[in-house]
Amino acid sequence: MSDRIFRAIGVMSGTSMDAIDVALIETDGERISKTRPGLAVPYQPELRAALGGLVADRVRAASDPVEAIERAVSEAHAAAVEAYMAREGLRPADVDLVGLHGQTVYHDVAARLTRQLGLGAEVARRLGIDTVYRFRHADVAAGGQGAPFAPLYHRALARDLPKPLMVLNLGGVANVTWLGEDADAVVAFDTGPASALIDDFVASRTGAAFDRNGALAASGTVDRAMLARFLQHRYFGLVPPKSLDRNDFHRLTREVEGLADADGAATLMAFTVESVAVSASAVPASPKRWLVTGGGRHNGAMMAALRARLAVAVDAVEAVGWDGDFLEAQCFGYLAVRSLLGLPLSLPGTTGVPGPMTGGELMQAR
Repeated sequence: MSDRIFRAIGVMSGTSMDAIDVALIETDGERISKTRPGLAVPYQPELRAALGGLVADRVRAASDPVEAIERAVSEAHAAAVEAYMAREGLRPADVDLVGLHGQTVYHDVAARLTRQLGLGAEVARRLGIDTVYRFRHADVAAGGQGAPFAPLYHRALARDLPKPLMVLNLGGVANVTWLGEDADAVVAFDTGPASALIDDFVASRTGAAFDRNGALAASGTVDRAMLARFLQHRYFGLVPPKSLDRNDFHRLTREVEGLADADGAATLMAFTVESVAVSASAVPASPKRWLVTGGGRHNGAMMAALRARLAVAVDAVEAVGWDGDFLEAQCFGYLAVRSLLGLPLSLPGTTGVPGPMTGGELMQAR
């Protein structure tokens, strides 16, 4: 462990592609000394539409150069960091490191390929701050899942909390981190869909970006037979660690197109809740509590359904003083420091790598 405290900014956009999140963390690479409130900067509609079209075309997302889109993503992420620094009164000399996650557009573990758009050298040069990027690539190349990548940050945050504890992230895809009493007892994996399927369905039916507070889903009736078919997907029989691409269930869930708006939303929300419940049987011991982060925790109907289904305490992470809106941005600031120090970013229990795996690539500002 380093005796130096680094000040790092993390910047990332999740699979929901709604905004670029930026946050600052102070850490020695193990313990967290301080965090600051984050900033969300929405993508410009044209860029979000271009990214959506790219993600929907898996062949193009996997292999096309897409230089123009990647440069636009890089510029947008750098501009978001600049806006954050201006708000916080920070100069480049005040920040040791930027952790640039970028925008995931493709993830295929079987092909050992993960793709996050974002040019580390360009961002470092524009900001005048050393930048770590390509966090997931070494893990995937070594045979790991390359996701989820927040578990070691969850472990650092939860150092003094009662365990076993489950941290659930409801982003575009849902993932969990199980933390046991032993610091090395960490298990993590993607559980299934979270907001991506519901958001896409609601957008196609109503034009709204998402189902606010789950109101549409709460007004509908779940198609139980359809839900049972969804849960027969082979993914749920796989042993963790395991991970998903945003679009892995889209073909399966085209069946909801034959349902009314409210019933389709209700069935997709139930699919998320049930796939989360399945994850509880894949960890070493039942968690005493679930802490929920990600945009899905703002969905009151989904949170109520999770509490009813899991039958233990289910709380938003704010209940223990964490910032659920910017946890992942903070995470990549934390992981940037760990990368710089040569510390592991992933473990066999989090991604399935053969041993503790460092990663990330450093691009110097000068």
